[in-house]
Amino acid sequence: MGVVFGLLWLFTGLLQGVHGQGVYAPPTVRIVHSGQACNVEEERYSERVYTIKEGETLELQCLVTGHPRPQIRWTKTAGGASDRESSLHNETLRIENINRHQGGRYYCKAENGLGSPAIRSIRVDVYYLDDPVITIHQSVGEAKEQFYFERTVFLRCVANSNPPVHYTWRRGREVLSQGSDSGVEIYEPFFTQGETKILKLKNLRPQDYADYTCFSSVRNVCGIEDKSAHFTLSNRTAPPSIKLLLDDPLVVNPGETITLVCVASGGEPHPSLKWMRPDGQQLPKRSVVKGGTLTIPAVAIDDGGVYSCVGSNNVGNPAKKTTTILVRGLRKGRFWITPDPYHNDDNIQIGREVKISCQVEATPPEELQFSWLKNGRPLRSSERMVITHTDTDVSPGTTNLDIIDLKFTDFGTYTCVASLRNGGTPEISIDVNISSTTVPPELTIPRGRSHLITQEGDTVDLQCLVSGKPKPIILWSRVEESGVAAAAAATALMPDGSIQTESYDGILRISNVTREMSGTYRCQTSQYNGFNVKPREALIQLVVQFPPAVEPVHTEIRQALGRAFSLTCRLLRAHPARLLRYEWKLGTRLLTVGQFSDQRDDTNYHVRALNREGYGEYTCDITNEAGAGRCTFLVTGKAYPPEFYYDTYSALWQNRPRVYGFKLQWTQMEPNAVDRILAYRLGIRQMGQSRWWEQEIPMEGTIQKGELLTYNLTELIKPESYLVRLTPITRYGEGDSTERIITYSAPVNPHLREFQCGFEDEALCLFSQDKNDVFDWTRHSAATRDTKYTPNTGPSSDHTGSKQGFYMYIETSRPRLEGDTARLLSPTFNSKSSPVSNNPTYCFAFYYHMYGKHIGALNIFLRQKGQAVTDTLVWSLTGNQGDRWCQAKVNIHPTTAFQMVIEGVRGSGIEGDIAIDDVTIEEGECKDPPPNNLRSLAPPSSPHIWQHCITLILALIGQQR
Repeated sequence: MGVVFGLLWLFTGLLQGVHGQGVYAPPTVRIVHSGQACNVEEERYSERVYTIKEGETLELQCLVTGHPRPQIRWTKTAGGASDRESSLHNETLRIENINRHQGGRYYCKAENGLGSPAIRSIRVDVYYLDDPVITIHQSVGEAKEQFYFERTVFLRCVANSNPPVHYTWRRGREVLSQGSDSGVEIYEPFFTQGETKILKLKNLRPQDYADYTCFSSVRNVCGIEDKSAHFTLSNRTAPPSIKLLLDDPLVVNPGETITLVCVASGGEPHPSLKWMRPDGQQLPKRSVVKGGTLTIPAVAIDDGGVYSCVGSNNVGNPAKKTTTILVRGLRKGRFWITPDPYHNDDNIQIGREVKISCQVEATPPEELQFSWLKNGRPLRSSERMVITHTDTDVSPGTTNLDIIDLKFTDFGTYTCVASLRNGGTPEISIDVNISSTTVPPELTIPRGRSHLITQEGDTVDLQCLVSGKPKPIILWSRVEESGVAAAAAATALMPDGSIQTESYDGILRISNVTREMSGTYRCQTSQYNGFNVKPREALIQLVVQFPPAVEPVHTEIRQALGRAFSLTCRLLRAHPARLLRYEWKLGTRLLTVGQFSDQRDDTNYHVRALNREGYGEYTCDITNEAGAGRCTFLVTGKAYPPEFYYDTYSALWQNRPRVYGFKLQWTQMEPNAVDRILAYRLGIRQMGQSRWWEQEIPMEGTIQKGELLTYNLTELIKPESYLVRLTPITRYGEGDSTERIITYSAPVNPHLREFQCGFEDEALCLFSQDKNDVFDWTRHSAATRDTKYTPNTGPSSDHTGSKQGFYMYIETSRPRLEGDTARLLSPTFNSKSSPVSNNPTYCFAFYYHMYGKHIGALNIFLRQKGQAVTDTLVWSLTGNQGDRWCQAKVNIHPTTAFQMVIEGVRGSGIEGDIAIDDVTIEEGECKDPPPNNLRSLAPPSSPHIWQHCITLILALIGQQR
């Protein structure tokens, strides 16, 4: 099926300017809500509070003004700066399925570089009610010098909630209250006010054995229903007791399946059982829990530790039993050779003593056993071969073989064998060779390798040569630097992030070396798996060279032809920092070269008068032995982007049923930075379509900074949205473009036959406060209004009788004075008058509430916006009219665009609140005006004033193909 698409659009261009700073203005902020709020307390004496039910959707919108268009950021704190959450750069903050932890203070911050940032906050209060829990506690104590025993039972009801919960106790069907039963006391501990309620049954009686119900309520706020918990108290009610059907500790072999059984041995109601590990550790992932039985298949060494079974039935304190699982295993086998300690010699010599030590970690430690072999044959302790073991309570376990008066026949291979008495895990064998070639270690650095120079990104090997038998493990670490950097270097880690690294071949390889890895490295012999002597060590200095770091790495400079300017490239750091050279280029053309002096850390290039060949990319390369750092400057004559103006008053209008118009306004960013702007290219595209229409807007004269430019777009099709793109043009060519979306919204206009506003929307149906009055009207609902100090004035509901509904009213409490005025301005409406028809008539109607002995006056003005703005009083009422809502209607006859002004005047005292609600404007005469002593004032008719404008019509029609 073919589609015929036609678009007729009319551009009417009007250019108007404001000199100096023009329309540039710092930001302002207002927060409005459009989510599922239970209640919003308006901003009066403290910050606004937004109340919402847990699980609903929070939606807050940050409305900003200011030019250039401010950047918006949402942040949240819940009491302190440390709780700040990640920011959201968007006008709308939306949180679906909100939870209690997401309550707190939300800030909207807007900034555009002018003045101070504008910040507004709103506190979000999340309401919730958890299921209540009843716990039972009993006390048996002696009193009154042992004349009798008193047995007291406490039933405690607890429910987490916001706002504070209200509790009600019921025994069977009987509601319990303080004083209703001498044997019952009900109280709330002062330290948990609103969070718990305790029912005290004194000197327990037979009738106290019954069914108890605790009802928790937040009084249906936010529609949260009441919740309840039940408990049956009997003479069998008792706290839990449990027992474990297993050995403690439980010793098992790796790979076995173990089952831990916990059973309830007492308690009424029957206790629930749960297994846990200390300090919040998780149960093994493979484990299966069924009731009080915990099964761990294929147990591993890491599964060992303490396990606890907890039984609970909400009576008394939970019962807890603990057991320990020991998984058999041997780990970390080590050995060392200790020469004769009575001689100052690290070598092994005939006729002297030598000791071989062997160490192993064992689980369980008491099952650890050692044996010794010499050349594969069992070795027993004797006078010259003394074998000793450490206490089994000491972990890790160690065994020593002392050879007294070493002889040539003692040379050979000695084997230390570690095993567990009951098996279950492989044994560990460690061989140690004692011979004439067994010598302590020596450590050296290869020639020319103690001072290494490398470049960033390379791979470098640090090497220590070690000799000796047995050959020891080499330990690498960083050396603390002395001087100013000592504090920082004291915590320097190895490249892998550890404090110390082991090496078996003496080589430390560092890949992709960075400048932070420069410094001194220590290699030293370990005192295990070798000789137990003073460690041998050596130092290696590592120097990492890196190319110069410069700024700016990349920047754009916009210049007009014929102007002079300078470019500066600054050196931040480099190693080595000597013999630095610089080289300036434009594209591939060399401009100048030179060398840095010790006193300078930057280089400059000057352009006396920019010509067309001077546009392009300038580069400055600063080089050393390790490479080069580059500053890049893009010099261009492109104009900066336009800045759309979003605060246009009544930007959207409609004068025909199917089309609408839009007043597009903008300023030019830094218009004097480049050549004069000759024109703008305006592009427009209907959202969802791919075709652009373009129109060139010529500019006469020089545009000033802050000058507001206007172009009227007409013949836009309802209700479509459009993408508008604006591009400045200079003799250099096209500059940077800016885009914005124009969205249609039905204008508040009597041409739609009717306007209604009940003030339920926080945007107030586009009503606004007069900036020239003394104080403001306040949007409120009876559910949130505080009548503590002024109970005899103001409405108790909106005009429909709803306490949740909103209305506007004036608050006449201090600091208001007699005669103070507050004015509320309606949106601007377009009159339908024409040269061939009479002035149209509209009916302006509203509800008012004027109750209190100090009521002042309520006045209605018709404000017409012709060549001059005129205010005409059309309705007025003074004095107390009783505690009721009344309706007023008045005919108005505007001859041009108009507004309605609602003025409240403060009377002689604080009991003078005036409220309005449900404002309507309809075409035609008022029908059945209410009988009251109002006076209706109609302005005299006057001829319509027509304004002339020049229009440009561009028609583009798409034909069917």
